[in-house]
Amino acid sequence: MEQQIKLRVSQIEKSFPGVKALDGIDFSVKKGSVHVLCGENGAGKSTLMKIINGVYQPDKGQIYIDEKPVKIHNPKQARSLGISMIFQEMNYVPEMTVEENIFLGRLPVNKFGKVDWKYVRKYTVELLKEENLPYPPDLLLKELTVSDIQMLEIIKAISYKSDIIIMDEPTSAITQKEVGKLFEKIAALKARGVGIIYISHKLEEIFQIADEITVFRDGTVVSNSPVGKTDIETVITQMVGRKISNDYPKEKISIGGNLLEVSGLESRGTFRNVDFHLRKGEILGFAGLMGAGRTEVMRCIFGLDPFEKGTVKLRNREVSVKKVRNCIANGVVMLSEDRRRYGIIPMRSVKENASLASLEKIIGKGFLNATKENTLVGELFAKMRVKTPTMETAIEALSGGNQQKVILARWMMRNPDVLILDEPTRGIDIGAKYEIYNLMSQMAKEGKGIIMVSSELPELIGMCDRIYVMSKGKITGEIDRPDFSQERIMYYATDTDTERA
Repeated sequence: MEQQIKLRVSQIEKSFPGVKALDGIDFSVKKGSVHVLCGENGAGKSTLMKIINGVYQPDKGQIYIDEKPVKIHNPKQARSLGISMIFQEMNYVPEMTVEENIFLGRLPVNKFGKVDWKYVRKYTVELLKEENLPYPPDLLLKELTVSDIQMLEIIKAISYKSDIIIMDEPTSAITQKEVGKLFEKIAALKARGVGIIYISHKLEEIFQIADEITVFRDGTVVSNSPVGKTDIETVITQMVGRKISNDYPKEKISIGGNLLEVSGLESRGTFRNVDFHLRKGEILGFAGLMGAGRTEVMRCIFGLDPFEKGTVKLRNREVSVKKVRNCIANGVVMLSEDRRRYGIIPMRSVKENASLASLEKIIGKGFLNATKENTLVGELFAKMRVKTPTMETAIEALSGGNQQKVILARWMMRNPDVLILDEPTRGIDIGAKYEIYNLMSQMAKEGKGIIMVSSELPELIGMCDRIYVMSKGKITGEIDRPDFSQERIMYYATDTDTERA
């Protein structure tokens, strides 16, 4: 029996200054099914979802729920119509508690018109217990990891008891174990008759859960088919408009002497006795499970967090890394795993976000050289294929992948010797990943040293020369390229009997 169409959009169009984001989009999701949307960053997927969720208004076209035409003016109205959304860019307030974030924008009130905090606490405790999330409801979100916050965003959207749930990159910041839990939750929602729109760049995972797949390119629908009538290679070609023959364009590069040496680094309660080195022209990977301490080590090396013991040497000379400005001056830069919290300045233009760390190059005698800024930023954007209507566009209007490229351009403008990339391809499409991998190879050719922290083992194996593995705050293994394997990395990551590796 044909499944009932729960939501349908017809001939949706949306333009922003200088770009047509959506052009004549027809799309639908059936009751009790998962409809996956694929496409490169900037293809229009998130724009369409924001229209369905009432964040944007379409220029043309119509939305139907249960085949009845509706106009959705804001997210609150969308929720009243049974629609909820997990956003690609996590919407949370770091200084608020877990319970406050779960009820953000919908705090219940009692008969006296005051917030019913007793109900808020009771509901949050039950929700956390049901989802097996081990933290108190009054904990501030800034104390949680990106993975924990993403799981909270997921359960918050599900808690609305909606008929249609939009999941925009829900697995981009969670562990494999948590992905398994999410897929179980999706199966339960399907059984309940919920229609799910699922956006992801992880093509292997979408084939595990999809019923239908629609591919977007440049604001148009290029294909729509049941999952059994397509495959990964076809979807990739449809997404990027060309074949990508090699997922990991790793080149054989001559590796030089030590560029960075870290000895005996220790931060109480986080990591201990961390020793490693990075050589010129090397791409060095850091693997490990969530909470292993990888990001914490990198934050200390970049001057973001203090540490109790240890030394850092650059070019055989001990340097102070207590302040970020000292690290940048010494040629060390870092791309954070949480671009919204630590990377972008949302209201400022893409140009300002890119030139932010190199103001001394474009300011002279107290004046900004706008021509030079435009030239420097423009050259980098062209090289990195940043999709933006203009350089004056606010960075918050760009897709997540293009935001990531802008932040990477910011650091490339510094021409650093050491580039720390923490989850650089999180939430980025396969075409943009390939471009970032090419940039990494190019920088390695120039003799720069790159540290790549990633939870995706295939990309570490595909791009790195060596990999250090961390578990429970210590380095448990060092693996050279000829010995790479996912099994070997996982032995070290789980701190298993490493002799067997």
